[in-house]
Amino acid sequence: MTWLNILLFSLQLISLGICATATRNPTLVDDLVSSIANAAAANCVSCHGLLLSLKATALLGDDKFVDALTSICKTLKLQDSDVCEGVFIGPGPIIAHDLRSIPPRGETSDRMCNAMLGVCKQPPVKNYTVPFPKPKPDFLRVPTAPASRRPSFQVVHFSDVHIDRQYTPNSEANCTKPLCCRPFEDQADDPITVPAGPMGNHKCDSPTGLAESLLEAIDGTNSSFGIFTGDIVDGAVWLVDETEVKLDFTTFLDLADSSNLSIPVYPALGNHEVAPVNSYPRNTSEGHEHEAQWVYDMAGVGWEHWIGPEASTQVIHHTGSYSALVPGTKLRIISLNTGFWYKVNFWLYDSTKHQPDPNGILSFLVSQLQLAEDAGEKVWIVGHMPMGGGDVVYDQSNYYDQIIQRYHQTIAGQFFGHTHADEFQLSYSNYTNQAKDTATSMSWIAPSLTPRSGNPAFKVYDVDPDTYEVMDMRVYFTNLSDTNYHAKPTWSLLYSARDLYGPLISDGLDDSSALTPGFWHQVTEAFESNDTAYRVYDLYKRRNGGSCVGLNDTVPGPDKKHKDDTDKEKEKSDYMRSWVWVWRTLAGLGGDVDGLEHGHHDHDLGDQCESLGVSDVMVQMVREVGSSMRVSSLTSSPLDSKAMSTLSTLKSQLAEILLDDSPSEGEGQDHDGTDECELRLPIADSYSEQQRFVGVSW
Repeated sequence: MTWLNILLFSLQLISLGICATATRNPTLVDDLVSSIANAAAANCVSCHGLLLSLKATALLGDDKFVDALTSICKTLKLQDSDVCEGVFIGPGPIIAHDLRSIPPRGETSDRMCNAMLGVCKQPPVKNYTVPFPKPKPDFLRVPTAPASRRPSFQVVHFSDVHIDRQYTPNSEANCTKPLCCRPFEDQADDPITVPAGPMGNHKCDSPTGLAESLLEAIDGTNSSFGIFTGDIVDGAVWLVDETEVKLDFTTFLDLADSSNLSIPVYPALGNHEVAPVNSYPRNTSEGHEHEAQWVYDMAGVGWEHWIGPEASTQVIHHTGSYSALVPGTKLRIISLNTGFWYKVNFWLYDSTKHQPDPNGILSFLVSQLQLAEDAGEKVWIVGHMPMGGGDVVYDQSNYYDQIIQRYHQTIAGQFFGHTHADEFQLSYSNYTNQAKDTATSMSWIAPSLTPRSGNPAFKVYDVDPDTYEVMDMRVYFTNLSDTNYHAKPTWSLLYSARDLYGPLISDGLDDSSALTPGFWHQVTEAFESNDTAYRVYDLYKRRNGGSCVGLNDTVPGPDKKHKDDTDKEKEKSDYMRSWVWVWRTLAGLGGDVDGLEHGHHDHDLGDQCESLGVSDVMVQMVREVGSSMRVSSLTSSPLDSKAMSTLSTLKSQLAEILLDDSPSEGEGQDHDGTDECELRLPIADSYSEQQRFVGVSW
């Protein structure tokens, strides 16, 4: 029997099992377990089969869907029991809603497979031209640099504070959960092996004392104002609900007040400022469109003393985005809620209709940029998630870049967080000719406060008061390894970008030159030929420490020269250029696109800086079920006793959940209208990946 026949037979069995939605046929349990195991093949076809089986489960209702996934997580001991319960209870109903709303094959299901399991390519960008109220002018009435620049003013940029109100000194810092340094009930009687220090640990989020220390250090920078690019809430996402988010949000504002922070701050919403995490519903999600309104109300009221009443009203009515002119300047801050472009926001997969501008965020950006252009203002765009990473939806990345290219003469800078790393991204007017002269805009990405991703750090910019260009960027950090750190953190200068990178430029950097996009392009060129300079950057990227690895990190081995990585990245460039929004980071020419392109599991529990989420556990689930039942249909080898026992327990528990006739919330809702008993899943055009297909016999 050929691999193709095995695949066809398996998919037919799965599609027949869908009929269990009406009769709760016992084959549903077998189909679900089989499709999870088969998804270990890590290709698009096997993921479509899994979506089909998960859809059958979702049609039984939200409760049964969540209970089934939770049961699998617990039975296979993928995480501690409380983590298994919490990680699905919030996002689970959203995913079930998606599955009931879309067919299990097509572009939307491909996107969902990419987001949930890291398989399937993101589909090609759909053609869409962003509408602009006016054509791009030949020249603009904007401030220009005088012959001699006036003294710079300072702006502080901090991000991803991830304050943990439950942080407990002397609790276990080396626990079995994704986040430690808390008094977890199920570990209350365990001996402490690594006690948490008063001011944090690299396996934990920020204690309130560390946040207070940061705010005091910020107040000592003599900055005119600050920008905060999101993520207040801690990374224990399995425990976070609306109440917890509101308490964390209030704690952060209270800390700013109690530390006598004397400057206004222009914040942005992060993906952790909502519960369930990442979950900002679009206004087209009928019946759910207002489920995150409490976030916008909370932020609008909480930020008003910083951003003013008009911007506060915009936050409430523009789903978290706002625009504000910095008093006494010609600089406008436009803060965007980037959560509608984040691929693990599962509200993005409940419709097959192309929605180029969810909730009108792009339209809002265009309107405010046009307002600034007409008034001769400069603009800083502030948001949480940078638009060139591997976790942004390609379509919106492309459309956003159209806006950047139209208004790049007005945009003096873009500022983001999210990656927890000190890095940057560039956009170009010509992506087939990335050069100093075609680099049009710069995205500054701030390191985090949370020690989980490195030593706590923040940035201070020296800003030209006429052009609002960045003249220098300095990074300040505090070192967890210092002897006196836990008594009182000391914040020190790590480096000046001008001093560190200026000498790398072949034609030099004179005193009056700003750190322009063209300058940073030259820096990336220098890194391609100067291995020592790159390694200094790589050390500073995580501030000499941290346990998490981000999606965009490179991790060379001890004998692996970065030149090899650069060559590898160059091979990726043709693929990356197809995005149209192509970006360069100091780590090379882009993020981890190999997994996205070729269908390997991209969620290798790998974006650890983003905390463990439902996608990570789904990947664990697929791998573990595939591993436990690693039996080839070609050889018909029997399961070993341990795997058989696990399988028997798993099936028994799933049968109790799925074959129970009691009603479940969401049962029969959101159905896309497909007759599941007649559904036959089309086969992919290419079968090259199917050599990795995992056949499982029971």
